[in-house]
Amino acid sequence: MRKSPLVIDSKLPRVGTTIFTVMSKLAADYAAINLSQGFPDFQAEPSLFDATWRAMREGRNQYPPMAGVPELRAAIADKVSTLYGAAYDADSEITVTAGATQAIFTAIAAFVRSGDEVVVFEPVYDSYVPAIETVGGTAVYASLRFPDYRPDWEQLRALLSPRTRMLIINSPHNPTGSLLEADDLEQLAELTRDTDIVLLSDEVYEHIVFDGAHHQSVAAHPELAARSIVVSSFGKTYHITGWKIGYVLAAAELMAEFRKVHQFNVFTVNTPCQLGIAEYMREASRHLGLAAFYEAKREFFRSQLRDSRFRLLACRGTYFQLADYRAISDLPDREFAYWLASEAGVAVIPVSAFHHDGHDDRVVRFCFAKQEATLAAAGEKLRRL
Repeated sequence: MRKSPLVIDSKLPRVGTTIFTVMSKLAADYAAINLSQGFPDFQAEPSLFDATWRAMREGRNQYPPMAGVPELRAAIADKVSTLYGAAYDADSEITVTAGATQAIFTAIAAFVRSGDEVVVFEPVYDSYVPAIETVGGTAVYASLRFPDYRPDWEQLRALLSPRTRMLIINSPHNPTGSLLEADDLEQLAELTRDTDIVLLSDEVYEHIVFDGAHHQSVAAHPELAARSIVVSSFGKTYHITGWKIGYVLAAAELMAEFRKVHQFNVFTVNTPCQLGIAEYMREASRHLGLAAFYEAKREFFRSQLRDSRFRLLACRGTYFQLADYRAISDLPDREFAYWLASEAGVAVIPVSAFHHDGHDDRVVRFCFAKQEATLAAAGEKLRRL
């Protein structure tokens, strides 16, 4: 192994390998059932692959337009109009991205400058803060408090300052499965009114909402939409996380700034996969049926843990289930997660990994985007604890 003689002043001195990589490696090392990283262990429908292969065979294999192929941007505009009553111009207000993480990083890089503050709610998805710090911004932490993980709007009011440049929200929320309601969006509108705060809304689980609830997209709220970058993900919606294709919605003035960065950090996204998704989207039931599909998996997984000593928290959206393990162990959650993978044979994510200070409520996150056989095998192991 080579050793560099360079002295490196790291931009991210506190950042190591992401917890998702750590736990997936642990799962592989111990042949544990991997309910940690958020990806399905089942395939997408063959018709999606057929549409993509057809685009390849037809010669659509060169660079697409920087903002994405027109067919896909038009399909996104139609979907957003139908679902949220929001008219986004496919040419100037929609950009296809190399996944949601790239979209989030690009949005932060486009709008946050050195010395700016960005408010995040924690437990916070792990890519947000490193992106903020990479561009010289400072993360300011608001709390979603155990066990219901609801925002405290008065706390947020106290955290906002003239230095606040951006506010990041995530609903349905990873890792907690909580949702923002319509009145939460009204609170956001009131708190950001007459400011220059950009709202970055991570809505990658927009189609995975349970128990008859409706996803409250900021795209459907005209006042918030005017100041928002809205991010979604085809990987989460169509079971193709490895394709790394997402998209962004924003008012034209905001999108122009977003694209200035986008064109130089990825330029554009895989052509035939974009075309395959555009064709596949024509059948709306493929995203409209996602909530029922995952609600059935949630119920199956919860039934597997019903006779365990885990205490299941509410899960209103996403494909993640939180569980309190204090009846099983008094270990800190990272130690418990390592023990669970190595000794019990199930890999999970410790929720303290989503807190900047390691705050630990003795809660772990399970991913139930798995085949029933996988969930049943995990349930058998977990009921023994």
